[in-house]
Amino acid sequence: MSDPTPSISVGVAGWSYPDWMGFVYDKTVRDPLQFLAGYVDMIEINSTFYRPPDARNVASWVKRTAMHPGFFFSAKLHQEITHEHVLSEEMVRAFREGFAPMVERGGLRHLLAQFRYDFRDAQESRDLLLNIRERFAGLGNMVLELRHRSWQEPAALDFLTGLGVSVAHLDYPTAADSFDMDVCRMGEHGYFRLHGRNAAAWFDRKAGRDETYNYQYSAGEREQLADRALRISRCFRSLTVVANNHYEGKEVVNALQLKARLSGGKVPVPPQLLRRYDELKGVADEASLAACRTNETPPLF
Repeated sequence: MSDPTPSISVGVAGWSYPDWMGFVYDKTVRDPLQFLAGYVDMIEINSTFYRPPDARNVASWVKRTAMHPGFFFSAKLHQEITHEHVLSEEMVRAFREGFAPMVERGGLRHLLAQFRYDFRDAQESRDLLLNIRERFAGLGNMVLELRHRSWQEPAALDFLTGLGVSVAHLDYPTAADSFDMDVCRMGEHGYFRLHGRNAAAWFDRKAGRDETYNYQYSAGEREQLADRALRISRCFRSLTVVANNHYEGKEVVNALQLKARLSGGKVPVPPQLLRRYDELKGVADEASLAACRTNETPPLF
């Protein structure tokens, strides 16, 4: 049965982008991860999509965020697994050993398997999902991001339900064959990813990463997202909302706006971000507004 008062955590995907300097961070920020963890509830680790986690780095991430109670991480599985469909012993071992320092402290809440649009429901696809669930059991709540419409057929949904994993809710540009539905009551913990709505770049194979995720949700769109998040949350024990429209810090802007909307109060806002995005003044707490005026960073812990 769902928790009658489920928790909603709002965070962002990644923390290290060159284009964030001058938008999210200024030259006074010495440790971007520690800094950003003071403003959001969680961060989705992107680097593990490209290279397996290193235990020393992971231990450092845990240490640098330890002063923020309740903060947690999620992490993407390597593209070798989700895009090349190769699940090797070496990769499984690398993830288990690499994330051990975080798992021991309860800091890794979710593992995200993000698949391409052409990953269809088929027996070999189901076999891969079964193997992923079994091989990574115990690391964190497994979340599947499925983008092909075939996964919303009744037989496919029955299979996914039987896996005992979470299926990500998505806000993203869709086409005729896109997975486009609310997947309620699948898993105990919900996961809602916001990719932005830049449809022109999303479906343009020549568009780069920055262009694809260069999108800022409007006030009306944020209201839709907040309503959807509240509705989704009633199906789960907890809901994690992750903004991924990262270019020039727009994901942080929208995450903080959603956090304020869902909490019903003002929130801390990074001073540099507040200078760049005037619309954040409507959700920033008094300490953040004062820091923006005096060019200082308010203490967060």
